[in-house]
Parts: sequence; C-alpha cells; structure tokens
Amino acid sequence: MSEPSASQAMRDPYLEWIAAEGLPVAEDFGVDLFQVETRPWARLGANGAAVHLKGRGDFCNMFLYELAPGGASAPQRHLYEEVVCVLAGRGSTAIEVERGQTHSFEWGPGSLFAIPLNARHRHFNGSGAERALLASTTTLPVVLNLFHNPAFVFDNDWHFAERIGRPGYFKGEGEYVALGQNHLWETNFVPDLAGIGLGEYGARGAGGRNLKLILADGTMHAHISELPAGTYKKAHRHRGGIHVVCVTGRGYSLLWNQGERDFHRFDWQHGHVHVPPEDMFHQHFNLSPERSRYVAVGLGSNRYPFTASARRTKSGGSNTSVKEGGDQIEYQDQSPDIHPLYREEMRKAGVEVRMPEFA
Repeated sequence: MSEPSASQAMRDPYLEWIAAEGLPVAEDFGVDLFQVETRPWARLGANGAAVHLKGRGDFCNMFLYELAPGGASAPQRHLYEEVVCVLAGRGSTAIEVERGQTHSFEWGPGSLFAIPLNARHRHFNGSGAERALLASTTTLPVVLNLFHNPAFVFDNDWHFAERIGRPGYFKGEGEYVALGQNHLWETNFVPDLAGIGLGEYGARGAGGRNLKLILADGTMHAHISELPAGTYKKAHRHRGGIHVVCVTGRGYSLLWNQGERDFHRFDWQHGHVHVPPEDMFHQHFNLSPERSRYVAVGLGSNRYPFTASARRTKSGGSNTSVKEGGDQIEYQDQSPDIHPLYREEMRKAGVEVRMPEFA
C-alpha cells in the first residue's frame, strides 16, 4: 500500500480556509487587538484579521473586523456561532430574520452581541471620521473541521427560528435568573459591558462580581467579571478556548501549569486578549485605582455546556478547592510569591492594596 500524500492525511480544513481567504494571522500568548494588522478581506467587504492565541484549543478562534469611516461589511451568514465585542467606534448591526424582517441595534465601545445562528447580518460604521473595530469570537474551527465543506457552512439557507429570541433581546432587554452564585442574563445584546449590573461572586474571592450570559440560545458561553480596586482573584483552571478581553481598568494575569514554580505573565488593559490554555492555572490581578472588568467568551454555555469539561466547570468544579478535587486554589494555599509580587506591583502603581481580609 502506498503512503498517503500530504493532501490525504493530517489536514486542518479551518487553517486551509484561513490561508485561502488571504487573512493576516496574529499569533501569541496574548495580543493587543488595537495593534493587530488588518488587510482587505473580500468576503467581509472590509479589513479583517484572524487572531490565533496559544490557548485557543480546537473549538474557537477570534476575528478582528475593521470598518472604515462610513463603511459597512458585506452581508454575511454562516453555520457557526459568533459573539462580537466592540473595541472602538460607534455603529449598528442589522440582523435579518424570517420573511425579510430585520432587527437593528446601535452599538459603541464596550457593547457585546451575538449573531443568531445562520442569520443574515451586516455591520455599519456610524462615524464618517473614525474607524470601528470589532472583535468576534467564533466556533468556526470546530464547525469547518467537522464538515470540511465551506459551501455548506457559508451558503446554507436553513433558518434557526429558535435562535432569534424575543424582539427585546436586540434592544438590550433580557431575562434574569439567579441560581445560587450563578447570575444569568439571557439576551442577544449588551449595550454596555462596563455599566451593566453584576451579581456577587464571593466564591472567586476578594469581593468580585460576575454575570453569566446566555446569548442567542447558543452553545457559546460569555461572562462578565469585575475585580474591585486593590484586589485579585483566586487562582483556578478550566477548559481551553476561553478568550478573555479586558473592558475597563488594567492589570496582569499569571499563568502556570501544575507543578511549575515559574509564572507566565500577561499584562492587560482595554482591548488586550489572552486565552488560558487547557487546565493551566491562572490568576487575575487588578492594578487600577478603580474596578477592572473583563468579558470571557468560549464554547460551552450554561444552557448547552457541550463538553464534559464545561459541564464540570458549570457544576461548581471551578469554585471548589483542588484539595477537594476541584479546580480552584484558595488564598491560603497559593504560592508564597503571589502576594508579595502584587504588593510590589501596587506600590509601583501607587494604588492601595485592599486584601488584608483575604490574603
């Protein structure tokens, strides 16, 4: 039997598609999205780029959309989910639903929205002077590698009526449910990630707050987390592919594999994104004199966990101490280097540490 040719074995249809699209690709442990190079993307009708972070895993990626002043994207529809975070600019998105009906909503910096599966849509830059920059986390890698047929993914006319949700979901309205420490908000559009109310999330420590989002009845998860000034979270680990985008404030994250003494460090502020790799411990630290917020997006929602790892996380595993078989390191068990490093970083920043009752 002859050896298989390169075209017959070890293929990655998603990466092949990226190459065929002619997109620039930014790759690193973490990225400042404002510094990523974009180029004309024929499919989008605007400039774009792909962002492949080290911990993105097998399921998700990120695209960057850059709309010129007064510009718009070409109409799009596709059989993968996407959650879009607005980094800069103001504009609107029109989403076509059944029988030509269209829902439109206006967005600005710090807005977040989901595109209902396979709904035709366009993005419009509302400014005639400034660009709009959108970061879209998607499930295209798993979908394209599963079907390995771009025409099926991009030219399918099936209508998923159940994904549209209520008309108010496109206006920033939604439905709230509290399940223990899980504060859930179902919607399609969050106008302001920095201003939306969050629920208490004491399990992660230091007075943090959190809101988990169910978007367009999707399998993609998103949550907003807040670190009060002068504080940091407990270390934890979870599945890969969770794209963490800073919305307000500035700080840093430390990441390490179990058994390692040396930390990987990523400094962040608005527009910076990183993805903690699968089962890699990580811990987030606020260096700002005010609260810091970030939004995290990946596969596996509270409604549809999709993977056993996500189900474990959402069933409380990520809030349970590693000493009890969970995935969280309590303050009293963290590395002795953690707190002195934070005190020193806060001294340099001229900000008061407010952790005495926690660490």
